[in-house]
Amino acid sequence: MIREQGRSMKKLEYFFEGGLWGSRYVVLLAVISSLATSVAMFYIATVDAFYMILHMLDYGSPAMEPEVRSELRAKSITHIVEIVDAYLLATVLLIFALGLYELFISRIDQAGSDESASKVLFITSLDDLKGRLAKVILMILIVKFFEYAIEMKFESPLDLLYLAGGITLIGAAIYLSHAAEQHKPKAPSRHEEVADVAKRAERREVL
Repeated sequence: MIREQGRSMKKLEYFFEGGLWGSRYVVLLAVISSLATSVAMFYIATVDAFYMILHMLDYGSPAMEPEVRSELRAKSITHIVEIVDAYLLATVLLIFALGLYELFISRIDQAGSDESASKVLFITSLDDLKGRLAKVILMILIVKFFEYAIEMKFESPLDLLYLAGGITLIGAAIYLSHAAEQHKPKAPSRHEEVADVAKRAERREVL
């Protein structure tokens, strides 16, 4: 009787743990949504870039007055910054989708033979994913700062001091991010992982 109860509990535990482990597939909703949003952002940024280029075709017209040309140049620079910002946001969503898939679902086999995949897809933990996202978000904030700096009107020397202080803080943030990356142990590439697995298999066959 006790043995039967123990077997029943083990079966119940087995099915419960199986369902609990299978619940990780709910992450696919976030992966698909992030991927779709990333594609939408790439589309929006590309359309904006296309129409901006069309408007810039009139920039070299001899009939355009210098004031109008200067205003068009300032607006174009602002639009370029907004386009770059949109592309960076799309990149964040793409990295987020790929990272979630590799962490919770499975490694992407097609990326195993691509050496450049280790720069984006080699994500071993949530901290690694957050670190990669933080770098792209930092770039978005830098682009946003550049956008506001272009539109800023300098009415006093204090405004220039604020701008210099902001640039100094951005430089410090970039320096600290690179310093942290240099002190971080280098992760092996996909090819090195495959070679390591092959060596272990050879050792087992010899033994």
